[in-house]
Amino acid sequence: MGPGLLLLFIVGDILGTGIYALTGEVAGEVGGAAWLPFAIAFIVALITACSYLELVTKYPEAAGAALYVHKAFGKQALTFLVCFAVMCSGITSASAASRAFAANLTTGFGLDVGNSVILMIAVGFMLLVLAVNLRGVGESVKVNVVLTVVELSGLLLVIVLSLYFILGGQADFSRVVAFETPADKSVFLAISAATSLAFFAMVGFEDSVNMAEETKNPARIFPRMMFTGLGITGLIYVLVSICAVAVVPVGRLADSETPLVTVVQTAAPGVPIADLLPFISMFAVANSALINMLMASRLLYGMSKQGVLPPFLSKVHPSRRTPQAAILFTTALAVGLITFVSLVPDSPVVALLGGTTSLLLLAVFAAVNVSVLVLRRDETTVEHFNAGRVLPVVGTITCLYLVLPWSSGRPAGQYQIAGVLLAIGMILWVMSWLSGKRKA
Repeated sequence: MGPGLLLLFIVGDILGTGIYALTGEVAGEVGGAAWLPFAIAFIVALITACSYLELVTKYPEAAGAALYVHKAFGKQALTFLVCFAVMCSGITSASAASRAFAANLTTGFGLDVGNSVILMIAVGFMLLVLAVNLRGVGESVKVNVVLTVVELSGLLLVIVLSLYFILGGQADFSRVVAFETPADKSVFLAISAATSLAFFAMVGFEDSVNMAEETKNPARIFPRMMFTGLGITGLIYVLVSICAVAVVPVGRLADSETPLVTVVQTAAPGVPIADLLPFISMFAVANSALINMLMASRLLYGMSKQGVLPPFLSKVHPSRRTPQAAILFTTALAVGLITFVSLVPDSPVVALLGGTTSLLLLAVFAAVNVSVLVLRRDETTVEHFNAGRVLPVVGTITCLYLVLPWSSGRPAGQYQIAGVLLAIGMILWVMSWLSGKRKA
């Protein structure tokens, strides 16, 4: 893979549900300065990306965080928790995407329905993803290029139509620098909470390490394309959030489950192309859901094949050879999550599930940043990127800051969801250990 395709792969992995669905929720935490949490999330992602770059160019193998943590500490339980946390982040991300898909579908077709119908559509969408997953999907880089172009077009549409509205003198730029925080939070804590949520829009860059073995001269190409990809997405996110707040009042933006659709409809109500955004959004979040469920089911299947999880999870379809048990198990978890969160009155479903995704991955990123420092003792003659001594330390501190409850401002529900998912993983791990002990 050359630099051009690698760049599109990285950008395509980052773009998705986060910016399409959570711009309003971020604005609800900090008011008009919604661009600031996205900018901070970009900086945190950039620092952690440096650690990933050192490790992926030092160990160009398609295993990611679990491989690095295992090489650094050699503790099976810790490696399992990291691997299972990554798997769970795929499930929570796909669950958030399914809810966003349902909300955009009802908006796109002009359906005035309640929460229960949106829940049914979200569950139906997950069952559709299940069917596709069971059939088997071969993702290629060329297909990813097409998907990336479609996702990017939706965000560029938001920016262009917003600029049309702004140049017409109808925007209110005073909102862009106005902080409006919830009564129970200081400005600093509100920014932390919003950044914890905005980070969901930046995840995805870590998936690109799995393409290291497919890249020509990764030590030279990978860092350049990773920084370029993060820079492009970070700039687009900041521009989109500034445009959104300038065009739509914060309260209305925060109340919408399809915030960017609201922006486009406000900026250009008489332009037919504006009606396309709900469907582009559906396409973007559907792609995110499918990729995440593919990743989660294959990761669960792999852990079962390695004897880390019970053997029933490694059962495959007799003809298609897809990991049907792992697919059914991960889909059941996703459907359960969507249903449980949606049935709670006034629950911000996408924000809660998206926030849980960033919580799980930020904990993994903290472990990766520490692993970089530990693996410095593993000297190698292979040419690789060097993150320096300071950045991994800063990365560890910032990631932990956005994970811990007293500093991140996260709602308790995110910790509860993450805790339940990890507890399920530990139960499965103990079952596998006991099964192996009985056989021995």
